[in-house]
Amino acid sequence: MKVFGIAGSSGSGKSTLLDQLIPRFVADGLRVAGIKHTHHGFDPDTPGKDSWRMREGGCQNVVLVGARHLTLMRHYPEEKPSPEIGEALSVLPPDTDLVMVEGYKWSDFPKLEIYRPANGKAPLWTDVPGVVAVATDVPEEVSRQTTLPVLNLSDVDAIYAWIRGYLDR
Repeated sequence: MKVFGIAGSSGSGKSTLLDQLIPRFVADGLRVAGIKHTHHGFDPDTPGKDSWRMREGGCQNVVLVGARHLTLMRHYPEEKPSPEIGEALSVLPPDTDLVMVEGYKWSDFPKLEIYRPANGKAPLWTDVPGVVAVATDVPEEVSRQTTLPVLNLSDVDAIYAWIRGYLDR
């Protein structure tokens, strides 16, 4: 199972790029999984529904199964930190070829940074582990700031080809 991430500041276009990349990997025959890590709290369950009542009753794990879906909801106490990437990976089927990750920027796995200088945020590649390339809307400018490969954010085919080449090494 290979893991590759998309990192960047909020609003940089991480989700948009993943929306464009994932179908390309799937079309190439890869079994792809996605992991989205957010610092914002969320609850995928609906208050009052059976699965919600199971959780409220004390179940730490609730599996919701439908005709074509299986969802695992694992509850963590508030005092426990957010699960690490390894725990998220451990629930995926072993025949997964590629896991595309949005978030977990501080975890050390290969990732592409989306960097837009106009957003006014500092680049991540200087501090964040695992950044192996940068995609940007101003490649000429960013190429002068780093020795990492710099890709044009508007050329999704080139970004896909670069990631494929990186993963196939």
